[in-house]
Parts: sequence; structure tokens; C-alpha cells
Amino acid sequence: MPLFDSHCHLDDKAFSKDLDGVIDRANRAGVTQMTTIGVDMDTSIRAVQIAESTPGVYATVGFHPHDARFCTEAALDELVQLAGRSSVRAWGEIGLDFNRMHSPRAVQEKWFVRQITISEQLALPVVFHERDSSGRLIEILKSDFSPGRTGVVHCFSGTADELQAYLELGLCIGVTGIVTMKKRGAPLRRLVSRIPDDRLLIETDAPYLVPAPERNRIRRNEPAFVVSVLEKLAAVRKDTVVHLAKTTRQNACRLFGIDEGPGNG
Repeated sequence: MPLFDSHCHLDDKAFSKDLDGVIDRANRAGVTQMTTIGVDMDTSIRAVQIAESTPGVYATVGFHPHDARFCTEAALDELVQLAGRSSVRAWGEIGLDFNRMHSPRAVQEKWFVRQITISEQLALPVVFHERDSSGRLIEILKSDFSPGRTGVVHCFSGTADELQAYLELGLCIGVTGIVTMKKRGAPLRRLVSRIPDDRLLIETDAPYLVPAPERNRIRRNEPAFVVSVLEKLAAVRKDTVVHLAKTTRQNACRLFGIDEGPGNG
């Protein structure tokens, strides 16, 4: 039952001392494929390095809204060159985050739109981040994200209306360990059954968002723990683990343009 963790951050310093062990534990748990996500120049470079040296791992490049204040046209030119590598399967994580406001709103929006344009020119799917944008991200997508394009709303935790808007835009929905959390995950559990089978992805966002089954014994999330996300989703959706494992892997492979066979397709 091979699994695909569609969103993790293997470049994070939390993994700097034992990345090989993290990958090995993931593989032994059945997580044979992972996408490690770039959020700025340095992490994008590192994501590609990891992907190119680790079977079953793929990379993305982009500037996260938190890091939008560091984005420049010159930096994007470098990422465009990096995106030409075969290990790079999407552009992102990009979007809007009006919660912590590490970058000013206008700056976030400017570089978000610019990166949407670049990703379209490169024919790459997009990994989206949204937090507390009050519908602004959806407004931008409706005007700047061309019909027929593909992408995923990472770590979805929005409303029913937002979910419907994303689905109408043709996007996949990424579900993290939040779905396992008793209080925080309750609104998400009420919505996950509305996600069509062919739009559902599972992810850890490791090293963040440790699922509830592991939270009592460890503080660092790992790709291996995507199994807990899968099991909770199966229970909530009244589906089988085997069916959801197959479905979510197929969806991730289709989104990222990866052959469903073993190895780096």
C-alpha cells in the first residue's frame, strides 16, 4: 500500500541531523513518495538537492507569502532556471497569509500574481497557501489563474464556501494532520466528505502539524505520520484505508506529472 506525502519540508533544520533516518522511517511506513516544498530561494535550492539525491522525492520552487518581502525579479529568474530540473514538479508554496503578516499585504499580492504568471508560462501546477485572506486569494485565482490549470490548496482548513470555490476552480485539496485533532480539526472533519475522490491529497507539512496519534510522544512531524492522516480520513469518509491510499497516490502522481510506477517517474 504505497503512500504519497504530497507536502513536506525535508530541508527544514529539524531534519538536518537525521534526514536519512526520516526517509527510511517513511519508506518502512509505506510512504514511498514525497514532495518537498520550497518557500524561498535557499529552501528551493535545497529541496531540489534533496529530490535529486533521494529516490521517490520530488521538489517545488517558489516564494511563500511569509517570504514575499525577499522576492525580486532576479530571484524569480533563478527559480525559473531551477524549475527546469526534472525533479521540480510544481511551483509553490505561494499564496496569501494575512494572519502573521511577515510580508505586507501589497507585497504578498504582487509576487503572488507574478508567480501565478510564471507557473503558467512553465506549465507547472501550483501549490497554494492561504490563511485569513477573507476570500482575497480566491478573488485573485478567479481573475489570474487560467481555466484548466491544476494545483492544490495545501493544508486546507477553510469554510464550506471556500472549499466549493476551490473545487470549481479545478483544484485539489490537501489534508494534513489537523483532521486528527479533536478540537481544531472538528470543522475540517465536517467538510472532508465533500471533497471528490479525484481531488483529495494527503500531506504532513512536516515537521509541522504532528497528527494527534503521535502528538503525545513526539513534537516533530515526519512523512511517515501521513499514515495517521490517511486512517482518520478513511474513518471520517467511511472509506477503506486501501482505497484512499490508492486514490490519493494516484491524485498526487497525476497532479505532479509522475509515473505511478516505482522510482522517480
